[in-house]
Amino acid sequence: MLRGKQTWWFDQRPVIISSATVVGPDEGEGPLAADFDLVHPELDMQQKSWEKAERLLLEQASDIALEKAKVNKQQLQFYVGGDLMNQIISNSFAARTIGAPYLGVFGACSTSMESLAIASLIVNSGSGQYVLAGTCSHNCTVEKQFRYPTEYGSQKPPTAQYTVTGAGAVVVAPEGEGPVVQCATIGKIVDLGITDPFNMGAAMAPAAVDTLTTHFNDTGRQPKDYDLIVTGDLASVGHAIATDLLARDGIPMQDTVFGDCGLMVYDVAKQKVQAGGSGCGCSAVVTYGHLLKRLMKGELKRILVCATGALLSPLSYQQGESIPCIAHAVAIESPLHN
Repeated sequence: MLRGKQTWWFDQRPVIISSATVVGPDEGEGPLAADFDLVHPELDMQQKSWEKAERLLLEQASDIALEKAKVNKQQLQFYVGGDLMNQIISNSFAARTIGAPYLGVFGACSTSMESLAIASLIVNSGSGQYVLAGTCSHNCTVEKQFRYPTEYGSQKPPTAQYTVTGAGAVVVAPEGEGPVVQCATIGKIVDLGITDPFNMGAAMAPAAVDTLTTHFNDTGRQPKDYDLIVTGDLASVGHAIATDLLARDGIPMQDTVFGDCGLMVYDVAKQKVQAGGSGCGCSAVVTYGHLLKRLMKGELKRILVCATGALLSPLSYQQGESIPCIAHAVAIESPLHN
């Protein structure tokens, strides 16, 4: 099961039997719009608060994923999820509706792959038949908590990122039709002393590099073994830094396609999203909406998703603490790949 220092190898080959994504209006205007299951035309989604809107995103994504899998809530054995809100309230309140035994996790924007890794571990060990993994974020909830409320109208520097309004959910099972979760490399904390919450890409890039390097060392694989490797939400600033650091360390990323979910979800040149996308929903909606579909079609044979997270809080920022970061990487293979 354990390969090297930090990688879980799933020898029973758990399967993602369904996935679902629900997004807001900005994401619906981006280049991946056709790959999302539901696009809300308004940010408030006819809810009384931004937080209730975020919860709705997750509840809808979970319902759609279960419906696609033809699994009812009584059959669901575990739900694994988290988000960016204080005490992960979006997931905890949504879990009340889902009704399954609940494992709440927090990896900031790396939560998508953290929850998928844990769900796959549960299924691979035989401890669950159907496990739901999900995460979400909303631009107006996250901006209000970590920076300034949207209504305040504050200007942001070019290094800032734009929180994705979206939720993604998957159902993992021991068998069925769908992409196979091969392995997961669990990251460790990397903190190089950055304190600016408007420069998350620079803070998270070293964590992504550390996890990717560990993944290659643990598995014996190289970048060329993947058709696509994506980071979670480093956006233009962090992705460039990660590319430089990997090149410095002699990792031949030029042998594959190396992208970033924060640069894929929006048209950065046309949409006003600063350096690109971020948030728990960023890697979730890109992976569960766009990349899994490409795997199902056979356009991609094997991908590696390295979701990144900045583990700060408003309290730690106000006290002048630096930003500890983490990244979790999950390798997913097309069902059409022999």
